[in-house]
Amino acid sequence: MNYKMMGRFVGRILMVEGVFMVPALLISLFEKELDSVRGFVWSLVIILAVSWLLIWICRGSKNKFYAREGLACVGISWLIMSLLGCLPFCISGAIPGFIDAFFEIVSGFTTTGASILPAVEDLPKGILYWRSFSHWLGGMGVLVFLLAISSVGGSDNGFTMHLLRAESPGPNVGKLVPRMKKTAGILYLLYIVLTILNVIFLLIGGMSLFESVCIGLGTAGTGGFGVRNDSMAGFSPYIQNVCTVFMLLFGVNFSCYYMLIIRQFKAVFKDEELRLYLGVVAGSILLIVLNLKSFYGTLGETIRHAAFQVASIVTTTGFATTDYDLWPGFSKAILLCLMVIGASAGSTGGGFKCGRMLLVIKSLSRSVRKVVHPQKIEIVRMNGNPISEKVLQNINAYLAAYAIIIGASFLLISIDGFSITTNISAVLACFNNIGPGFEMVGPTCNFASYSIFSKLVLIMDMLAGRLEIFPILILFSRTTWKHR
Repeated sequence: MNYKMMGRFVGRILMVEGVFMVPALLISLFEKELDSVRGFVWSLVIILAVSWLLIWICRGSKNKFYAREGLACVGISWLIMSLLGCLPFCISGAIPGFIDAFFEIVSGFTTTGASILPAVEDLPKGILYWRSFSHWLGGMGVLVFLLAISSVGGSDNGFTMHLLRAESPGPNVGKLVPRMKKTAGILYLLYIVLTILNVIFLLIGGMSLFESVCIGLGTAGTGGFGVRNDSMAGFSPYIQNVCTVFMLLFGVNFSCYYMLIIRQFKAVFKDEELRLYLGVVAGSILLIVLNLKSFYGTLGETIRHAAFQVASIVTTTGFATTDYDLWPGFSKAILLCLMVIGASAGSTGGGFKCGRMLLVIKSLSRSVRKVVHPQKIEIVRMNGNPISEKVLQNINAYLAAYAIIIGASFLLISIDGFSITTNISAVLACFNNIGPGFEMVGPTCNFASYSIFSKLVLIMDMLAGRLEIFPILILFSRTTWKHR
């Protein structure tokens, strides 16, 4: 295990976190929020001191980085980044309890959007901005950003791919272009352009600059932290429709946008995951609209709320325009299924992923056919390309871990005595990085009622869900820390 290389990398990650905390400090200074200023200043001092210390201690490290180092480095980076990222909440007094502050920032970085705050409008603007920006930073991944702006260790010995694969959501991560740094740069450029377009359209709708930026950051990262207590319900239908469109756009695999840029339109049109994603969205909206019938005053209003909530849940954003906990059981069942399915691989959305779901269905279909024709050899294909048995085995392992963690988490938080619906939706909402669930953790409620123990369980669920499980699991494996 190359501990020095890992330490140096974590130090650089913390330096990036400190730099991105500066705008929040400037907003606090401009708004004369003295408690927030104190919180950000002390947090910056601590973060930069820890960063400098790690880089200094780990100077002269060798650039050998293998899969286990890449996975472990990602898991450790996100834990430390969250532990230090919550300091402004604690020091400023905006969220006095450390576990609550830790829960809130983990929810931000993992783009979950689950909150313990009953009234976000009471928060200082600097804190609100840092809370929303954590979504944007976590959406594409801070390690991907670091790969995009710097050469992390001279020659690329393959470790950059280990880092990108560990942090990027989806069953398989590949390069868009031959050089890893350029791939990361393209991803972040697309991310920034779409975010700016989102903010511009929100401004056109009459939203204030501050709210446009915060909501734009939350939409881009598919996070869901709002700046108002009613989430998105108080905004105009135009703004709600803009958010619906951009949530869906950020739920698409970013490689599809790259294909459009290089004019490979046919490849995008034939992309099976994209077609499944759009089909699930369209089918869900249609079924919910039919189920709601006269729930709202007009058909247009029904379609608007149905489309918004489907987009919000399937992309795991978590914004809300209405209390969908009051919807009929069939509509809520559809939303619960969408929590599991999630967005596309290679997007900023969470969940099981459409690409992974598609491969599970194809693999299951092949197994059924092999029962009838045991001697027949079949290859699972996606977009016409053969999928290796190793990828399929990894997906089966992921599915097993996914089910076991959800089941164990559900049992553990059930100790608090809340209803089955509340607990199972809380676990699904946190593990799939969605945010609100049903009943006591519904769109009009929060997670504050859970005990410290349950919050810690849900924190681990959020981290495991965002990092595709294994970067967190290997931290608890003795094999990881053995010398080769």
